[in-house]
Amino acid sequence: MLFEVCIDSVEGALAAREGGAQRVELCAGLVEGGLTPSLGMIEMVRRVQPLRLHVLIRPRGGDFFYSDLEYAVMQQDVLAAKQAGADGVVLGLLQLNGQVDVPRTAGLIALARPMAVTFHRAFDLCCDPAEALEALIALGVERVLTSGQKASALEGQACIAGLVRQAAGRITVLAGGGINAQNAAELIAATLVSEIHFSARETTSSPMQFRLPGVSMGKAYTPDEYSLKTPRSNLVRAVVQAAGSQVF
Repeated sequence: MLFEVCIDSVEGALAAREGGAQRVELCAGLVEGGLTPSLGMIEMVRRVQPLRLHVLIRPRGGDFFYSDLEYAVMQQDVLAAKQAGADGVVLGLLQLNGQVDVPRTAGLIALARPMAVTFHRAFDLCCDPAEALEALIALGVERVLTSGQKASALEGQACIAGLVRQAAGRITVLAGGGINAQNAAELIAATLVSEIHFSARETTSSPMQFRLPGVSMGKAYTPDEYSLKTPRSNLVRAVVQAAGSQVF
C-alpha cells in the first residue's frame, strides 16, 4: 500500500513522514477543498522532508471550469511547482458538459513533465466516470483521486472498485475522502486499491490569548478562528497500521 497524506503546512509534512506515509499532497485552503499553496510553502516543505511531494494546482474554489486567465495562472503554478522541486502536480479541469477538458489537461501535462500528474476529485463531478477514466488514460495521467462520486470513499466504494477493474493497471486509482483508521482496511478490501489519500488531522485549540468573538475571516462557512486542524503523526500511523496489512 502507498499512503498519501493531504497537508497544508510544513508541520503536516513532518507528521506525514513520522507517521509512515510515502507521499504528501500539499494544498492551501482545505476548507474550500484545497487551493494552490504558496511558492514559499512548496519550497519549505521540499526543504524539510524527503517524501514525494505533489502540489495541488487549483486557482480558486468552486467548480472546475476555468477561464482563459485562470488557465494561465494554472500554467504558471505548474511551472513554479516544477522549479521548486515538486515530484508531481495534482489538477483537474472539466468542460461545461461535465466531461474532462482534454485539450487543456494535455497542455498542463506537457508543462508538468517529467513530474507525475494526478487528476483530482474534479473526477467526482464528471458526467460519466467510465468515460472520464478512459480519457485520463489516453492522456497519460498517472493516477486519479476519487471518492467514487460520493461524499466519502466508503460510500463510493462500489464505483471505486469498478474503476479499479476498468483501469486494469493502466492508471492508478487513488481512493480518498473520509478515510481514517476505522474504515481504511474495509475500503481497501472492498475496492482493491493500492493507494489511499487521507488527511489525518484533529482539531486543536489556537494558542491565542487575546480573542475577539463575533469576528470571523470567512463567509461561506462557520469558522472558529480559535481552533486549528492539525495533522498528527499518530493519526497517520494509525491509518498506515490499519491498512498496511492489506496486500493483494
